[in-house]
Amino acid sequence: MSVRCSLSVRLLLASFLWLLFGNSQAAEHYQLEKVVEISRHGVRPPTPGNRKEIEAATQRPWTQWTTHDGELTGHGYAAVVNKGRWEGEHYRQLGLLPPGCPTGADIYVRASPLQRTRATAEALVDGAFPGCGVAIHHVDGDIDPLFQSEKEPFAQLDPTKERTALVAKAGDLAALQQQLQPAIQQLRQAVCAPGSDCTAFTRPWQLKETKSGHTWVQGLSVLASMVETLRLGWSENLPLNQLAWGNITSSAQISALLPILTASYDLSNDVPYMAQRRGSILLDAVIKGLEQGINRDGNSSPDTRWLLLVAHDTNIARVRTLMNFSWQLPGYSRGNVPPGSSLVFERWRDTQSGQRFVRIYFQAQSLDDLRHLTPVDDRHPLLRQEWHEKNCRVTEVGTLCPYQSTLDSFRQALDKQAIIPVNYP
Repeated sequence: MSVRCSLSVRLLLASFLWLLFGNSQAAEHYQLEKVVEISRHGVRPPTPGNRKEIEAATQRPWTQWTTHDGELTGHGYAAVVNKGRWEGEHYRQLGLLPPGCPTGADIYVRASPLQRTRATAEALVDGAFPGCGVAIHHVDGDIDPLFQSEKEPFAQLDPTKERTALVAKAGDLAALQQQLQPAIQQLRQAVCAPGSDCTAFTRPWQLKETKSGHTWVQGLSVLASMVETLRLGWSENLPLNQLAWGNITSSAQISALLPILTASYDLSNDVPYMAQRRGSILLDAVIKGLEQGINRDGNSSPDTRWLLLVAHDTNIARVRTLMNFSWQLPGYSRGNVPPGSSLVFERWRDTQSGQRFVRIYFQAQSLDDLRHLTPVDDRHPLLRQEWHEKNCRVTEVGTLCPYQSTLDSFRQALDKQAIIPVNYP
């Protein structure tokens, strides 16, 4: 072989090796130090209250699931195990977690005290750390101020401010109802018995007040409950003849209905005033979790690498509103929070400069992957969208945002009067 040919071969080989290993080598100087994750619970049947309102509105009984209303199903458990398995492997590959069973320094799990959230927490750690018996922490009773802040005095809404905020956000309700008619009519065709009047679908939407002074959108909320129940039924892999009386046979039909759910989010948990009053305590816990290990002064957050908080879609919606984070994943409507999805905050460190960064993203499985219990892998990855602002940078490990200024901006969004100290059981 000539010298020129030999040199060409070596250059070609060097180029190939750079393409093969370049990204991993370039990412070596970024170290993942901490993860704070807020996960929604997995698939459940409608809650007892949801069932009562949707059956009254459609004047017919809806499918009874094999699981008690409102509780995590076996299918939902298995889907969350799939996600947890991938997350555990992913964080071990990134060096956040050691091989084998974790210690308290590796993971701390706190769940909302309801069955569906506690069982989801168990599924996540069963997937990530099979056979390790990771402890699931939760408060005694049914109310945890971190997750059920709306039931606590410190986060109560001022009725006048709530109505003013909702009126400003709602705008022209008649125009919104007209805009959503394609989805509303598809929903009506799916769930109303032939020949029935189903007046819930034609009644004009309007703002109403409860006896306690709470303002809500009459007409929209019950339709949103129907859509959520159908989405959960699809994700549960209910037989088609048990889902909307056989009228829904594809995930595309579910996707077409989801804008109704987005409108309901827009006019409830996504209203800034409501999010600030009821979501500040959870976002504050996220901030303290990301600071733990750096700023220990008065920080009660567990000193652990992975702080996993298992919560509800309402919790995630409030936090993302305070962050000004809007996402739209394939097959889902804007801002949708599917079962088992999560809002993830990662703290990274540049080992060369010592600078710290935050990476934030929302992730979920697709409608069909949930239905078919598809394992999460390179061929079927989690759907994901990253948060970013003007000072963030795109790197080999994702979009990294300045650590201190990002946390400072989140802190400015908090209502300090709606935060109480959080103790970790």
